[in-house]
Amino acid sequence: MKRIYINFIAVMTLSVVLFSCKKDEFVANETNVGISKITYYPSVTTNGNHLTLINQGSVYTDAGATTKLNGKDYKYTTSGTVNTAVPGVYAIGYTATNEDGFSASDFRTVVVISPNVAANDFSGSYARSTNSSLAVWTKVSAGVYNVFNPGGAPGTNLTVKMINYDGIKIVIPKQFASDGSLTSSASESTVAGATPGTIAKYTMGIVNGGYGTQLRTFTKQ
Repeated sequence: MKRIYINFIAVMTLSVVLFSCKKDEFVANETNVGISKITYYPSVTTNGNHLTLINQGSVYTDAGATTKLNGKDYKYTTSGTVNTAVPGVYAIGYTATNEDGFSASDFRTVVVISPNVAANDFSGSYARSTNSSLAVWTKVSAGVYNVFNPGGAPGTNLTVKMINYDGIKIVIPKQFASDGSLTSSASESTVAGATPGTIAKYTMGIVNGGYGTQLRTFTKQ
């Protein structure tokens, strides 16, 4: 009787062990780890430059973006349009969203430049009214300038593209600046002309992690 009882206990113990192993079986695959669902986040990269400059009347073909999900090409949507007949700043966005609602995005800024800016030359140094710190403009091409220290902040090592896209309208279009930071102007600048094709004074707000958004006034030196 004792032997039978011992055998019975052994069988029951083995059954419990086998049952427990089956219940706690660990599953890992592309969609799950155990009972947890895996979410793969999309990535979006703008093809070409984030800042694109074109002449009024030119043909614009958007280069699109490259999107990935779990290492594979993935679908995305595009927002914004460009009217090459009208000088201005146009925002294009690319967004990819996975099935769980998580999204990623990137951007392109397209500036359409009028031919009426060809004779303008805004090169030179402009002193900020509050501290005399200089923003230095260097002309690259018609309507396009590299501007060092655009916010008039002493000790700043920052250069951006400033665009004179129509008449005396100037703007810092959304872009990655020389230090890799995302930069734009808060609004189109207010410009006061000196002689035709030049600036005597301008007022601008700059959007950048290192600056406040208050308006800054600069006077030609």
